[in-house]
Amino acid sequence: MGSKMKPAEGAMTLAEMKEFAGFPSATQRYIRRSLDIGLDRDDAMTLWSRDIVEAASIRAQANLYRILPELREIVPDDSGLDAIEPFLAPLVTLVAFDLGQGRLTTFSAFRFLYERLIGAEVRPWLPSAFCAAAALPHLHPELRRKLLQSISEAAATASGWSNRQPAFFPYWVEKVDVAAA
Repeated sequence: MGSKMKPAEGAMTLAEMKEFAGFPSATQRYIRRSLDIGLDRDDAMTLWSRDIVEAASIRAQANLYRILPELREIVPDDSGLDAIEPFLAPLVTLVAFDLGQGRLTTFSAFRFLYERLIGAEVRPWLPSAFCAAAALPHLHPELRRKLLQSISEAAATASGWSNRQPAFFPYWVEKVDVAAA
């Protein structure tokens, strides 16, 4: 962010922080981990791996997320059917993986993550990618129900989307030893 921030920008950043703070801790952790992997910020394996299962999940996620730079370049700017398949098919695959991890349990958590992984221009495509992935049979029926019920009618039927890029990108925060401080 620049040194001169407009009041509206500060208010929007604060709203993004409040939204993130409202997610369960497991969701917050998964979003930070995913941003580290997807934005190539930090060594996700070192920061986030607590056991061999999580290490395998991080490796699989990193492998799938390799397509993110290409997806950022091909986000369709219209609804022409020829531009949808090369973008939406791999996007649904990524979303299906992330939803299958069981940490993104609402549309708002999914949207928060993917706006940061790909950018504001992906917003029109998020409801369809989410609904497609949330309806796939690899998810437990109860999780499918919860996910699909989490998308509001307003989100599913929006007539327009903001093109303002997200400003708040949560990071890993080391625990502070209060006794030593």
